[in-house]
Order: sequence, then structure tokens, then C-alpha cells
Amino acid sequence: MNVRLPAEWEEQDGVLLAWPHADSDWCDDLAAVEPVFVAIAKQICRFERVLIVAPEIATIKELLENGEVDMHQVSLLQMPTNDTWARDFGPITVLEEGRPVLLDFGFNGWGLKFAANFDNRITGNLARGGLFGRHEVRIPGLILEGGSIESDGAGTLLTTSECLLDGNRNPHLGREELEAALGGLFGSTRWLWLENGYLAGDDTDSHIDTLARLCPNDTIAYVRCDDPQDEHFIVLADMEAELKNFRTIDGRPYRLLPLPWPKACFDEDGQRLPATYANFLVINGAVLVPTYQDEQDAAALEVIAQAFPQRRIIGIDCLPLILQHGSLHCVTMQIPKGVLA
Repeated sequence: MNVRLPAEWEEQDGVLLAWPHADSDWCDDLAAVEPVFVAIAKQICRFERVLIVAPEIATIKELLENGEVDMHQVSLLQMPTNDTWARDFGPITVLEEGRPVLLDFGFNGWGLKFAANFDNRITGNLARGGLFGRHEVRIPGLILEGGSIESDGAGTLLTTSECLLDGNRNPHLGREELEAALGGLFGSTRWLWLENGYLAGDDTDSHIDTLARLCPNDTIAYVRCDDPQDEHFIVLADMEAELKNFRTIDGRPYRLLPLPWPKACFDEDGQRLPATYANFLVINGAVLVPTYQDEQDAAALEVIAQAFPQRRIIGIDCLPLILQHGSLHCVTMQIPKGVLA
């Protein structure tokens, strides 16, 4: 059977968001973070639909309307949620003989770190609500987060060993067994494993979408630290060396685009926060890029424009998002074209 995991830059029907609420870790920061979600929804709605899940939706509707979001492009869906990280519990869509199949992997709070009982059910709730029409939703019986893998749409997967081989995710599978299991589900024939790379303050065990991203035309955009005094300097240099050794399916080096390094961000307790420009979202006709009120923001937009020259590059201030240790890509999950009813 011909199975393929589409690249993020392929056509989409919409994007899934899970709204922050008072019964989540966002309780003390709602006033700061909800405008970020409004901004993300507003920009997505210029190009495609937005599905928003939340335990209570009336106030969200009011926020969106006050933010001049195109409500014709919004579906508000009431259901319990733990948190906002749709990238990691949302459905991962593959194409089997060209037909969409939605894979509902288990989500266990990044290796049993946080409660995920409600978030783990969201894909099933959406399916039962008819959002995916008659498309099959399949439960593979494996733990996997969407932020831990990158696909080029042509059989290559980019990931990190630290996350995928973590003992609290699929401890019964080694690297070869995991490649075989996921390869069958995704149609993946080539694996690019990074052994180095992390961001301080990241709870995900080095999700690839915080570090390095596959882009069209055999390009990889990745974070590079240029401060020798920074704790990340050596490990990200080692990661860069790995990326330089990777080869395309044709045996050529990848075109590498280093992203700038923002200044260190800290919360009120002095804990470092994982600000990264790699956490961008590709949508129809545009790329939404997290910015951090940093002098490197403009340079980051320019680098991503090199990777996606045919798309609008739109910066969104995500400084409040990193208070809970994630950014723009982490709170979104794209739904490929042909999936939504």
C-alpha cells in the first residue's frame, strides 16, 4: 500500500487550536496569553479554517469577534481540555492510496510529566463530532507527539533520539523497532536522527520542532547559538555538525539555513524559557513565525523567507507563550486538505 505523511507545506483544510483556560497551567497568565491565541487565529483565518476546542466557548467567541477574526472560518467546539499543546495530541494525518487516514497516537503528557487525560481524547471527540467526515481515525497503540517528527512528504523523517527513544514513551521498542512501526504507519523510508540539541526550559525532551525544521527543496532551517558563553553553544554546534553530515535522497548535503539566536528569556522565578524561531507554522500561502520582542526577530523572518519565498512571512509576538515552555508551532496542528467535513 502506498502510504505517505504529507509535509506541512502541502495544502491544508485548517488548523486545530486548544484555547487556554483558568483550569489549566495558564490560570495566572490568561490575560497575557489569550491575545496571542486571538492573533494566531486571526492570521490563520485569512488563509484557511480554524478549529478551536475548549471547555467553555462563549467568552472565546467574544474575544475573537472583538479581535476582528473572520468568524466564518472558525469552528468552536466545546469539550474538556488539560492544556493548549495541540501539536502533540492532535491527529497526525497520512495519505493511504491518496485517501486521508487520521492517526490518533497516545499522548501521555511528554513521558508522564503532566496530566493528559482530556487532551488524549480530543481527536476521538472531534471524530465523533463529525469534523472528519467519514475518514478513518486509527489508534496505532503507540505514544507519539506531533512536535517530535518532521516529514518532507517524500519518505524522510527528521527526529531526535532523546525524545523518540525516551523510556516513558514506548519503552518496549528500540530504535530499529520504532523505525519499523512508525515507518509502516507513515510510509517513511529514511530516518534522520539527531543525537544532539536541546533548549533549556523545554519539557518535551527535545522536540524536533524547537530545533530543526524540514523545508521545501531539501532545506533545513535550524537554531544556531552564536554566544560562546551560553549553555547551548557546544551542544547546538554539535547538532549543526550532524545536520551538515545528513544527505538528501540524492546523496547531496542539505541546504542549511541557520536561524538567529534570541537573547535569553527568563520567568519571574529565574527559570530560562525556550525561545526559538524554529517553532514556526506553515499554512496555505503563509508562514506564521514566533517573535519575542527581540532584536533578532527581523533577521529570523528574513531567514524563513529564504526557505519559503512564495509565501507571506507573518510574525506573531509569542513572548507570553513561552511562559509555559512552548511556542507557536506547539499550540497548532494542521489538518491536510480533504480531511475536514
